[in-house]
Amino acid sequence: MSSRGTGVLLAGVLTAALAGCTSGGSSAPPDVTVTAGPQEVSARPTQYCGDGEGQRYETEPPVVEVSPDTPIVLTVPQEVADNGWAVQVYDERLEQRLGEVDVEDGQARFDGINSSDVVPPAFYLVVVEDEHGDCVLSGAWPIGFLRAGGDVGVEPTPSPAPVTPAG
Repeated sequence: MSSRGTGVLLAGVLTAALAGCTSGGSSAPPDVTVTAGPQEVSARPTQYCGDGEGQRYETEPPVVEVSPDTPIVLTVPQEVADNGWAVQVYDERLEQRLGEVDVEDGQARFDGINSSDVVPPAFYLVVVEDEHGDCVLSGAWPIGFLRAGGDVGVEPTPSPAPVTPAG
């Protein structure tokens, strides 16, 4: 499947949750950070409640190449942690939900999964915010993972350059 096909498919999966929501908005939605072994990648949301309104975004989910048994750490902004969140596991096409793990309320970091915990060699983890104020729409950040022998239909995200702290 092409990366465009994956994006279109994700949009279709999320359409039911978007009823009554608008596009656009003035404030930038927050990123989620995924660390897999030595790699650290930021993921943009495909949907988020910003400025009190549900919004959709055309975003390509990052795809990270991983070795077997690689620890995966997901870190969300504190606002998302305070609202509550979970990690949903999907197949390589974002069509079938394979499972879900709730994260303890208030926790901004989840490290309870590794790349071999999911049976298919290609899969997506989707960070899903429980609720966001009065919005019908909450945040969703899909991240693809690719072990040897898997295919999600897009090129893996290259490892980013090291970032130095500001200040």
